[in-house]
Amino acid sequence: HAPRIARRPRIGLALAREAARVPRADGSSSGNQTMSNDPSAAKYQIRARISAEGVIDKPDVVGAVFGQTEGLLGDELDLRDLQKSGRIGRIEVEIDSRKGKSEGEIVIPSSLDQVETAILASGLETVDRIGPCRAKIEVVSVEDIRISKRQKVVDRAKEILGRLQEESKGVGLDLTEAVRKAVQVEDITTYGPEHLPAGPNVDQADALIVVEGRSDVLNLLRCGIKNVIAVEGRAFRRP
Repeated sequence: HAPRIARRPRIGLALAREAARVPRADGSSSGNQTMSNDPSAAKYQIRARISAEGVIDKPDVVGAVFGQTEGLLGDELDLRDLQKSGRIGRIEVEIDSRKGKSEGEIVIPSSLDQVETAILASGLETVDRIGPCRAKIEVVSVEDIRISKRQKVVDRAKEILGRLQEESKGVGLDLTEAVRKAVQVEDITTYGPEHLPAGPNVDQADALIVVEGRSDVLNLLRCGIKNVIAVEGRAFRRP
């Protein structure tokens, strides 16, 4: 019999055999993780575009990323170790397969420094096969999450400050108006047996300003005119 030639298992099979170590379809792994895709737990976020000449799924992508970068970036940037120590988060993958081809996006949050994050991002682009298919991964952006968080803080602070200034302005006006009205109410009196609304100087003034109603008296009191009386539709004759 001819000797059997050992063949390297396909990536998909290797992924199945290492299911205990390789992250599951949701990007999580069986090991302990201290970081998620929550931006508050990371400093940077790597976004990359995936294209494949065939139908692939999320486990294929995650397995290819872990498998083909293993040993490439050195022990300090081994993806499994980084994920176990919480220095990178879950690998999030979105895939859309149509007409025998697949496209998608991969997102990796990182708490590494800028240099290490840049090396990790460039390492993703070395992946050239996903499952049984030829594939390409292209880094679209490496976002500094802290910048976007700072901008959110600035925008929110502007909103809060504007609201505070508006409320404070209204409180000042309301207070002034309340005091003014209180003084006006204290100043207004009644005159004669008909109890006609009048200013406090009606008895002492040489001349009177005759108006129609109580509101007219208040308006003139606001202007400092206190020799005013309202007839309220009645015949008025000063004694």
